[in-house]
Amino acid sequence: MSEFRQSPAPQEEHPSLFGAADRDLEFTEADFDKIRTLIYQRAGLVLASHKREMAYSRLAKRLRLHGMRRFSDYLTRLDQHPESPEWEAFTNALTTNLTSFFRESHHFSLLAEHVKQATSPVRIWCAAASTGEEPYSLAITLSQALGSRASQAQILATDIDTDALDKARKGIYALDQLEKVSEACRRQFFLRGSGARAGMAKIRPELASMIDFQSLNLTSGSWVAKGPFDAIFCRNVMIYFDKETQARILERFAPLLKPDGLLFTGHSENFSYLTERFKLRGQTVYELAR
Repeated sequence: MSEFRQSPAPQEEHPSLFGAADRDLEFTEADFDKIRTLIYQRAGLVLASHKREMAYSRLAKRLRLHGMRRFSDYLTRLDQHPESPEWEAFTNALTTNLTSFFRESHHFSLLAEHVKQATSPVRIWCAAASTGEEPYSLAITLSQALGSRASQAQILATDIDTDALDKARKGIYALDQLEKVSEACRRQFFLRGSGARAGMAKIRPELASMIDFQSLNLTSGSWVAKGPFDAIFCRNVMIYFDKETQARILERFAPLLKPDGLLFTGHSENFSYLTERFKLRGQTVYELAR
């Protein structure tokens, strides 16, 4: 039986509730502080103070599912059961998945030129796969750049959010999500839905076969990612970590890259001052320092 059971409803309103009149669940300042502590300990994520409403709205669904009325009860149960499967749902709820096909498009042009020089099968690690748009963009790029050699290429796509990974594995998207994908690419790499699937598109199996989706927490002690990789894409995720965690992850990336490997980061991320293992090559792309 699940350790998450219904708790008695509170008898009186807590004096430190945030906007209590607008909520059906008891949520205090201490509860939000506890959420911030737990998600940092579990996933290394720094939850900013302005994320309070987001935390309430996303986690309230979990409380209602378990018949709970107080956040304190939910968080106490989590703390008391470190192996509970509810931790996965807790983490998924607080993870941000903002992505699109060919986001920051200049990176894919740079990658294409880079892999054309490869003399061995190309291996890429997409470290923040989200719902799949980025790894599928990588697969399209490799297919176009490598031609017949693309069948030997491998992409490891990881994310901490297991719900997002489930969507990614399905590879089904609304047509309006493909606005950055050329019509030629749509015809070559997607199957257009009909009937109940009208307005949808699915990644072709031969492209999907290039990608291995795996769950991975970048702050955990063990990674399923084993090098060497021609490139690591870790874009727009490190901004959710503090500087110490960023530096530690970068140090672990370095030995997983081939000597001429590239690290692709997000447009708002700058790691030049965090580690001596990498040097900026340009356009938020790093290479190993010699």
